[in-house]
Amino acid sequence: MDLPRIVSVDDHVIEPAHLFDTWLPAKYRERGPKPLTAGIGELAYVGGRYRFTTDPEGEPTDWWEYEGNLFPYKRVIAAVGFDRDAMTLEGITRADMRPGCWDPGERLKDMDVGHVEASLCFPTFPRFCGQTFAEAADKEVALACVRAYNDWMVQEWCGDSGGRLIPLCLIPLWDVRLAVAEIERNAARGVRAVTFSELPTHLGLPSIHTGYWDPFFAACQDTGTVVCMHIGSSSQMPAASPDAPPAVQATLSFNNAMASLADFLFSGVLVRFPRLKLAYSEGQMGWIPYALERADDVWREHRAWGGVRDLVPEPPSGYYYRQVFCCFFRDKHGVASLDAVGRDNATFETDYPHVDSTWPHTRQVALDHVRGLDDVTVHKILRGNAIRMLGLDLACGPDGAGA
Repeated sequence: MDLPRIVSVDDHVIEPAHLFDTWLPAKYRERGPKPLTAGIGELAYVGGRYRFTTDPEGEPTDWWEYEGNLFPYKRVIAAVGFDRDAMTLEGITRADMRPGCWDPGERLKDMDVGHVEASLCFPTFPRFCGQTFAEAADKEVALACVRAYNDWMVQEWCGDSGGRLIPLCLIPLWDVRLAVAEIERNAARGVRAVTFSELPTHLGLPSIHTGYWDPFFAACQDTGTVVCMHIGSSSQMPAASPDAPPAVQATLSFNNAMASLADFLFSGVLVRFPRLKLAYSEGQMGWIPYALERADDVWREHRAWGGVRDLVPEPPSGYYYRQVFCCFFRDKHGVASLDAVGRDNATFETDYPHVDSTWPHTRQVALDHVRGLDDVTVHKILRGNAIRMLGLDLACGPDGAGA
C-alpha cells in the first residue's frame, strides 16, 4: 500500500541550551532559566509526578535552573534510538540524545526516516502548556520567557523548515488578557496552534465553565488558532492506587482527555464559539464512541436537572463532530470504530522522541492501522484532517498532495 506522507499532530521538542540566552531580552537573562549539566540521584514517577534528587556522583544530566528550582531531562522523554528496555527513568544529556530531539535540521532528517512530512511539537521544559512559567513567582520574567519561547519556536525551530515544522505556541496562563495579546501577536505571523490545559482547575486556574476564558476562546476562533490539549497538561495523570507503578498511569492516561471533552461538551463553549477548534493530543481515540454515546444519553434524559437544558441546545456529539479533533498512534480499536470516532475528526501522531514514539517504524505502524481502509479515509487520517485543522499549505509538499 502506498501511504501518503504523514502530518503528525503530536511530537515533542527538547529545548536547546541556548534558547533563553539567545531569545530572552538581556535585562531578564539573569533571572531567567539557565542550563546546566550535573549529576542526578534518585528519579521516580509517583502518583503522576516526577520526584528526583541531585547527586554530584550521579549520572550526568542536563537540567534547567529557574527561580531556584531544577528541571532535569529524562531518558523517557528523549527515548528514540534506545532499546525498549533501556528507556528508563534516568537522567540524560543532550549529547546522549538523538540530535533530532533538539536540532531542527536533524529532526527533519528523522522525519524523512519516519515517512513524516510535517510535525507539530509540544514543549518539554515549559511543560505541555507552559505550567513552568505559570508557577513562577516573578510574572514579569515569566511573561518574557513565554514570548522568548514563542519567538524561538517560530523563528528558529520552525523558521528554516519550509513549513514542515509547525509552530505551537504558549500563552501566559495566569492572565487571560495577556493570553489574548499573545494569540494575536503569534497569529499575525502565521501561527495557528496554541497549547492549553486539558483541565485548568488542576493548575489552580478558573474552569472553562466560568466564562473567564471566553476572551481567549474568542481570540482563537477569530484567528483560526487551534486549542491543543496534551494529556498531562493539567500537571496530573490519572492514578488508581497511590503506590501503583507508573504503568497504571500510562494505561489510564486517556482519562484526562475524556474528562476534558465532557467538560467542553457541556460547558456551552462550543455553542458560543461555533468556529473554535479543539485538538486532543496523545489521548488515543478508542474511548470516544462510548463517551459521545453517554454524553448524548445524559443530554436526552438528564438535561433538566443536569443543568444544561438551556446551555447546550443540541446533542453534544454534534459539537464534537463539528469542532473537535482527536489523534492516535496505536489504537486499532479506535480505527475499527472510525465511523463513530469520525473520519473527519481523526488525526495521526508519532510522539517523537518520547518512549511511546513509533519512530523509526512509523510507516509500518501506520500501515498496520489503516490497511483495509479506503484511500480517501487513509489520506484524511494520516494528513488531510491535520492540514484542514491547522490551515496548512502543503500543496507543494514532498508527495505533491495537499488536503
